[in-house]
Amino acid sequence: MAVSKKVVDFNKNEDMIRLKISEMENKLETIYMGGGKKRIEKHHGKGKLTARERIEKLIDPGSKTIEIGAFAGDGMYEQYGGCPAGGVVIKIGYVSGRQCIIVANDATVKAGAWFPITGKKNLRAQEIAMDNHLPIIYLVDSAGVFLPLQDEIFPDKEHFGRIFRNNAVMSSKGITQIAAVMGSCVAGGAYLPIMSDESLIVDKTGTIFLAGSYLVKAAIGESIDNETLGGATTHTEVSGVCDYKSESDEDCLATIRDLMSRIGEQDNAGFDRIESKAPKKDEKELYGIFPANRAKPYNTKTVIDRLVDNSKFTEYKKDYGKTIICGYARIDGWSVGIIANQREVVKNAKGEMQFGGVIYTDSADKAARFIMVCNQKNIPLVFLQDVSGFMVGSKSEHAGIIKDGAKMVNAMSNSVVPKFTIVMGNSYGAGNYAMCGKAYDPRLIVSWPTAELAVMSGASAAKTLMQIEVASLKSKGEEVDEVKQQAIYDKIKERYDQQISPYYAASRLWVDAIIDPLDTRKVISMGIEMANHKKATERYNVGALQT
Repeated sequence: MAVSKKVVDFNKNEDMIRLKISEMENKLETIYMGGGKKRIEKHHGKGKLTARERIEKLIDPGSKTIEIGAFAGDGMYEQYGGCPAGGVVIKIGYVSGRQCIIVANDATVKAGAWFPITGKKNLRAQEIAMDNHLPIIYLVDSAGVFLPLQDEIFPDKEHFGRIFRNNAVMSSKGITQIAAVMGSCVAGGAYLPIMSDESLIVDKTGTIFLAGSYLVKAAIGESIDNETLGGATTHTEVSGVCDYKSESDEDCLATIRDLMSRIGEQDNAGFDRIESKAPKKDEKELYGIFPANRAKPYNTKTVIDRLVDNSKFTEYKKDYGKTIICGYARIDGWSVGIIANQREVVKNAKGEMQFGGVIYTDSADKAARFIMVCNQKNIPLVFLQDVSGFMVGSKSEHAGIIKDGAKMVNAMSNSVVPKFTIVMGNSYGAGNYAMCGKAYDPRLIVSWPTAELAVMSGASAAKTLMQIEVASLKSKGEEVDEVKQQAIYDKIKERYDQQISPYYAASRLWVDAIIDPLDTRKVISMGIEMANHKKATERYNVGALQT
């Protein structure tokens, strides 16, 4: 019996995405080893747990977590031996039943020294804590700034010093901060424990000082050992810097769990939640729905059916602006407003064909108005990105694509309900912006392994850049035949394809994580739960949409 083309395509798509997930898991397996087996063994030899082991013992057994920035630093700093996960592990999870974010220095990576990406990643953790009024726990074990790159981490606004500014801001906002010194805590980093609400230090392994014994000797001629200078006994009995002295890593983590269990309840944002229901459509079919050929159209509604509770989706303006899908659904019980790019080629009201994944004037107008309605109803927004950009050409320009595109960007930028962005496929140009890219403060932004983020596709960019280079060579009198032209194109496209990879984006924290599509519901649900900790402090202004 012949197998239908639909089944063959489904199987090809499934094979493609499973291969991509396998590649992702293999990369993560290496990243999880931090500085490598020998350094982990050396770390254990000091009686210390690794950053990941500390987090695992701290969080509630069997509870869900989201890791932020696992791919941070991937492919960067190779001249210094690399910096797996940016030298710091960050997870959103649950401690004594309280949702929180945990920041743990990985001392197996350059003794936990701060690279530029380490600072960026720490600031992202604090941003999440501030945006969502989420308790933050620091597990400190760091040798301080990585000196060869000090000019990229020390003096600027978004550098190392911003962390202590954020400590102070969070304290003023009543956001719980707990710091546990489980290793080195030196120089400027020494301010972090005392700027937190409560601090712990592990005996014999934890030390805090502005300058270590060697620098003290060089600076003022005083001879003193590090333990006497800034060990646990010093800081709990003499200086009073720390509040709790722990006998071991395990004892320290147990104390943190006890402290977290005593936090009182606070008002929430009031996002609506009912009993969770699994999608009626099989979630695993997401693997076969998403096309291996990214130029091939597909019906985005089939994706939504496998992400939302009971596969129930109430579509807004169903027959208008068809290249963006808007509507209401529930994810793990939470009420959400979904804005998704439609990748099918569709007809508009005039019977004209519209390309899938492209934002037209009517689609932008619809999305802007839906965002406004969700803000009025206090409903969080979920953006499902697979967008090629805004429609170009005289017809779109005359129809006011810039005006309607500006309405959409304005509405999305001023949204006071939390936004969550899932980059499923293409995320090109201004489409990335309109669909709530990183610059527009999504509470979380994650991508599937199938994602691409760039100004334009690799093929389009390579053709454009090739034409420029060929024109330049010809202007110098050089002959460029088809073979040489193809070689130029291939070289440019190879370089550009590396830059549009989701790993390139994740290594620079343009996205918080790359996830298995089957984890999408978990990420959105935990994201809304954390966002529910904080009420909006401003009202939504709809004035810009009235033109």
